[in-house]
Amino acid sequence: MSRDERRLTSFDVAARAGVSQSTVSRALSGSPTITEATRLRVMEAARELGYVVDERAARLRSGISKTVAVVVIGRPGQGAAAVNPFYYSLLGSVCTAAATLGYQSLVSIQSEPEQFFGQFIERGQADAVVVLGTATNREAWRYFSDYREQQDNLAFWGAPFDGQGYVRSDNHEGARLAVERLVAGGYQRIAFIGETDGAQRQFRERYEGYKAALEAAGLPVFEPVTAPGGTREEQGAGAIASLRKDETGFDALFSACDAMALGALAALREARVSVPDEVGVIGFDGLGVGAHSSPPLTTIEPDFAEAGLNLVEAALGGANDDRDRRVSVTLVERASARAAR
Repeated sequence: MSRDERRLTSFDVAARAGVSQSTVSRALSGSPTITEATRLRVMEAARELGYVVDERAARLRSGISKTVAVVVIGRPGQGAAAVNPFYYSLLGSVCTAAATLGYQSLVSIQSEPEQFFGQFIERGQADAVVVLGTATNREAWRYFSDYREQQDNLAFWGAPFDGQGYVRSDNHEGARLAVERLVAGGYQRIAFIGETDGAQRQFRERYEGYKAALEAAGLPVFEPVTAPGGTREEQGAGAIASLRKDETGFDALFSACDAMALGALAALREARVSVPDEVGVIGFDGLGVGAHSSPPLTTIEPDFAEAGLNLVEAALGGANDDRDRRVSVTLVERASARAAR
């Protein structure tokens, strides 16, 4: 078999360039031990032969995959299409941040126990794992809570537990921005939608921030309102039904997430309650779909690019990175709250 009929190797490049095979390997990997003249000679020889570096083999030899695995946790019994759009936005930001840092992304969507898997690092498929998704899938989070006892290079968004590798929005600041914006619009009785006694730690923090902001403004604090439902939208609609049934007398809502706020908007529209004239509504998450609701939803949006970078850096940092990572938030003005007076 002639050389042209078999796969080219670095030995062929070495022969063409008149150097050793180890010199070729160092030159093509960018080693500073190789002079610029030698590196150019090796690269020219590789170009003439049509030799392309087998990056996968090189990574296997080095033990570094240059890949970040991203696990998206969905609700049990529901497919990938039912995953909250917020997590797809976050997923895109994680993949973008990984690419910026020179890493590929490997994505796995998991919702059922038979799908749970996190050992990408042990199998040499990834250097770190980012886990994000709904806190309502308790079995999935139990699995990854146990797994983090064995592996340091993990980062989380949405987990019901706290500790190393957890990245989250600045929830207190977001709640303050929402409440102060509603107060500026002339609203005085601001209710809160979202459970605070379940798995959602972020919802509890948002309620604490809501409470502190109302107390600072000298306005009444409502107990959090929740309602059963298979989706967040159904829960938001149910919360409106509960508030109206109890004759609470609210004139504004701060929702712990945009999906519930969208359900609340639909219920208010059906009840012929004018938004924002009679009731103002602000959500949290910055979902793009909120721009197309009726009326468009005012929301608190985390900096997705900052979130993605924090998650990748926290995962790659492993045990050496125990910072409390809080992602900055901003108020996105739309039309579901009256203009400031």
